[in-house]
Amino acid sequence: MYRIVIPARFAASRFPGKPLVSIAGKPMLQWVFEHAGKAGAAEILIATDDERIRAVATGFGASVCMTEVGHASGTDRIAEVARARGWEPQDIVVNVQGDEPLIEPALIRQVANMLERDPSAGIATLATPIQSVEALLDPNVVKVVTAADGGALYFSRAPIPWVRDGATAGVASQTRFDSARRHLGLYAYRVATLCMLAARPPSELEQLERLEQLRALEAGVRIVVADAEVQPGPDVNTPEDLAGVECRLRGAAR
Repeated sequence: MYRIVIPARFAASRFPGKPLVSIAGKPMLQWVFEHAGKAGAAEILIATDDERIRAVATGFGASVCMTEVGHASGTDRIAEVARARGWEPQDIVVNVQGDEPLIEPALIRQVANMLERDPSAGIATLATPIQSVEALLDPNVVKVVTAADGGALYFSRAPIPWVRDGATAGVASQTRFDSARRHLGLYAYRVATLCMLAARPPSELEQLERLEQLRALEAGVRIVVADAEVQPGPDVNTPEDLAGVECRLRGAAR
């Protein structure tokens, strides 16, 4: 058994009001909620600190948990929900980002099942093979390298692993992206791990890379990583991303 929490905030710096933007006739948050609802979770909650989001979410039938203002991350917001609801330490909760209106239910089930099968792991997440040198070198594409048993060794915005012999004339000359994997921001947590991380201050590597998952690695948490079973849909980070997502959703509705 696992639960899904969708953290949603109105005051995003790059795209204020993003969860409520209309896509193919519905608020983006509703698309996320409806797709997540097909994953078979025992419970789905939307966690927010904004009354506008609460009003819209309850309007389309979602259960909403109001949280404190000022959480630094979705993880902190979900930890508050877990504590307020009294969930057990070994319970599993999946963090589904509120800007993924094309989230694949199969991927939600996959990360939850990974954590259920691996009692040594506190977090499960997914990756997908990198398809170009451009993606390898892009700092907005987060890379992950893992051990033979699937445990994460490191996450970085830097191009890792680096094929030395593919870049004979410096970074810009790289021609190879062998074994490079893109990290997907979908996580399943054990509640005990979630609450422990929310109680810790940001770590040094986390602040350097601006990657929250590094706090878990620095704390000694085992993060198990697998390749996504299905191709993930795009998320929405900017207003420019909306057109392509809306086209796909309108096409699927036909």
